[in-house]
Amino acid sequence: MGEKKLMKIIDVKTKRLSIPLKKPFKTALRTVSEAESIVVYIYCDDGTVGIGEAPPTHVITGDSLESINYAVMQVIRPSIIGLEIEQKEQIESILEKVILNNSSAKAAVDIAIYDCLGKKVHLPLYQLLGGYTTRLETDYTVSVSHTEEMIEDARSLVEMGFDTLKIKVGNSTIGEDIERVSGIRRAVGNHVKLRLDANQGWSVKEAVTAIHRLEDMDLGIELVEQPIPAWDIEGMKRVTENAEIPIMADESVFSPRDAAHLLAIHGCDMINIKLMKAGGISGAEKINALAEVYGVECMVGCMIESKISVTAACHFAAGKKNVTRCDFDAPLMFASDPVIGGVRFQQNQIFLPKDPGLGIKKVLIDD
Repeated sequence: MGEKKLMKIIDVKTKRLSIPLKKPFKTALRTVSEAESIVVYIYCDDGTVGIGEAPPTHVITGDSLESINYAVMQVIRPSIIGLEIEQKEQIESILEKVILNNSSAKAAVDIAIYDCLGKKVHLPLYQLLGGYTTRLETDYTVSVSHTEEMIEDARSLVEMGFDTLKIKVGNSTIGEDIERVSGIRRAVGNHVKLRLDANQGWSVKEAVTAIHRLEDMDLGIELVEQPIPAWDIEGMKRVTENAEIPIMADESVFSPRDAAHLLAIHGCDMINIKLMKAGGISGAEKINALAEVYGVECMVGCMIESKISVTAACHFAAGKKNVTRCDFDAPLMFASDPVIGGVRFQQNQIFLPKDPGLGIKKVLIDD
């Protein structure tokens, strides 16, 4: 039997994707009315094309459309052309060294590489990543607005079939935040899971005060995500130690090094992994493995991304036993879907594609 030919990278190209949202998405950090991203295509000498994506999330990753495109085309592209897809560790090392930070740009390239690898072996990506499950369940985010609108949004989402809601807090007073959460709990009943995400909006004292009040009110909060500024690792430890409600780290964990530091001091109860923070699936795998060693469960989430990179995140989440929660609602917020193939949404259920790689067949982008 002849030796199987390796797949060599011969070109890298990018396109810009823009999709309007059904309604503006508001958090303590920003307001978004349109999902924009850079779509990355990696071309191999056997005709295989891998696809990845990176959205600009200035207030979290520091990336812009322009910086993502520059990093991919001017820095990463010349560094990986000529390499074989199978040289995964070498490509990963190059991505780490060739440019500092730029985690979203690296993620888009990393996702496209994994797409190629899945296509080469004719397997859907989640099977290469562990194959734990073929179906996921997502929450849906109630973005920041007036109390009455947030309550109505929550009620509508439950009527649509969502039984886990993520409520954005942290951009107003603690009293207003608690009023919103308690109002939502009354509106949706006790059978719906409620997760809170402060997006770094509280101080340590505010977080401890707010969480104690929520505990005293017995509102059944499943977890509180990133209550304080990302840089305050010691503060995360203090909040975690003083809370009965589990504390989840998000913006505090970009890299495996961040995760190792936070886990070592018991600075959180859970970690939210996002491919755009981790630099792709490669970094996400390391963070999840570290968390699992410490007995810390992970959620996998997304930014305001299209179904391209969300599909990649779904494949990663479906591959791992230690990923016990998902936050993949972004594609459901869009007014249209230009992505053919990939994961399939049915209310809060997500079904993984059976096609090789990501399972994305085409993206409708005007040239």
